[in-house]
Amino acid sequence: MSPAQPPSGMQIMPHGRELPLKVGTRGSPLARIQTRAFLDFLVDVCPVLGVADMFEEVTIRTTGDRVQDRALAEIGGKGLFAKEIHEALRDLRIDFAVHSLKDLETGLPLGITLGCVLTREDARDALILGPRCGPPDENDPLACLPHRALIGTASVRRQAQLAQARPDLRFTILRGNVQTRLEKVRAGEVDASLLALAGLRRLGLEDEADLVLPTDVMLPAACQGIVGVTLRTADRELIHLLGSVEDAWSRIAATAERAVLAALDGSCRTPIGAQARMITPQRIHLTGLVAREDGSFLLRRSLEGMAIDAERLGTELGNSLRADCPADLFA
Repeated sequence: MSPAQPPSGMQIMPHGRELPLKVGTRGSPLARIQTRAFLDFLVDVCPVLGVADMFEEVTIRTTGDRVQDRALAEIGGKGLFAKEIHEALRDLRIDFAVHSLKDLETGLPLGITLGCVLTREDARDALILGPRCGPPDENDPLACLPHRALIGTASVRRQAQLAQARPDLRFTILRGNVQTRLEKVRAGEVDASLLALAGLRRLGLEDEADLVLPTDVMLPAACQGIVGVTLRTADRELIHLLGSVEDAWSRIAATAERAVLAALDGSCRTPIGAQARMITPQRIHLTGLVAREDGSFLLRRSLEGMAIDAERLGTELGNSLRADCPADLFA
C-alpha cells in the first residue's frame, strides 16, 4: 500500500512533521517583532528552514492583554500573559511560542517546557519623562522628577523601588503597549513612567528613553530582556532544533533569576527583582530584591558562585531574602 499523501499545498518535514510550523505569539507590536526576529535568527542558524511557508504566526490574545484597566495582581498575575498560549500548545493548535521571559511564570504547566532562550538584551529600565519633568541627570537619576510627581506604572517592582527612594512620589496604573504608554507620558497624563530598555530597542524606539536607570537605582525584573520559547515537552525533535539557537549565558542567567522567584514564591503583589551578571565565564554575581509596594520595606542582597550552580545559587538567595522578610509580605 502506498503511503498517504499530504493535502494539496502542505509540505512535510523529515520524520513526518507537517508544515508550516505554527508559532504562537501575543498580538502586541513588541511581541510580534520579537517573534519575527526569532524566526529570522532561526533561519540564519539553520538555513534548511529557509523555505517558503515554513512558519505561520498565530496571534493569541491573552487575558493579560484584554484587561487593561486593572493591575495584574487583581486579575490573576503574570501567568495571564501565557495561559491561553499554553492552552494552544496543549491543544496542538501551535507548535511553539515566543515570549518575553519576564512575563512567563516560573512553574510551567505539565507537558510544557522552556525550549530555548535567546541572547539577552540590556536588562535595565528606562525613565520616560513628561513635560513637567526637569532635565535628566545621570549623576542623580531621580532628581528630574518634580515633587509629588505622578508616576504611571503597573509594575509593583518599579513602584516599590521609586517609592523607597522618593517617598513623595505618587503612582497610578499605566498599562497598554509600549507606544500607548509613551503617548500618555508625552501628553502629560502622567509625569513619568518606566519601560524596559530591551523592548524600546527591539521596537527601534531607544531614543524615547530619557534616562537609563542604573541597576543600583532600579533592579530589573527577573529575566528582563530575555526572549524564551516554549513547546511541548514530548516534542523532542523540535526541542533539539531549538537547542541550536540557545544562548548558554542567557540560560544560566534565566535559571538563576527564575530560581530566586521560585524560592520567594511571591505573587504579582510582591515586588521582586533579580539580576545575574557574569563575572568570568565560570562565575556569576546574583542580586535579588524584595520590597513592599509602598517602599516602606526593601531588602536587597547579593551572592556570587559558579555558573554551573545557577539554580542552587538562585534558590539560596531567594530563601535568604524570604527568611528576613516580614511574614505578611507573601500572604
